[in-house]
Amino acid sequence: MLIDNTRVPFTDIAKKLLISAGTVHVRVKKMEDAGIIQGSSLTLDYEKLGYSFIAYVGVFLHNTSQTKFVLERINEIPFVTVAHVTTGKFNIFCKIRARDTKHAKEVIYMIDDIDGVYRTETMISLEESINDKKRLMHTIFKDM
Repeated sequence: MLIDNTRVPFTDIAKKLLISAGTVHVRVKKMEDAGIIQGSSLTLDYEKLGYSFIAYVGVFLHNTSQTKFVLERINEIPFVTVAHVTTGKFNIFCKIRARDTKHAKEVIYMIDDIDGVYRTETMISLEESINDKKRLMHTIFKDM
């Protein structure tokens, strides 16, 4: 129930499961203490906020030893919402959110200007078709 709505009151969960709200609280607290639950999150409508442009930027480094330094600089760019250290073609793979193509270009240039970045390769997202981690969470918890 918390997967579908992190704001649902424990009393509502308790009523539905026919247990006490205290029991729900204790079980959630145990999962928090074990590091299974790590806070809750907001789901934003980026289009309404003016940040509907998504691009993925593959980052090539001069040397892999520069990965930590480059990631620290990338982390300073608020429009980079996800960054992965990867194997294969790119050393780092980033997701950026921007207002439009002009703004995306500025963000990409910020990444390009980081010392240690050899070059970047960008892919523009035409549509975010699937962005649903809830299905995975339901599957994991169903099997527990």
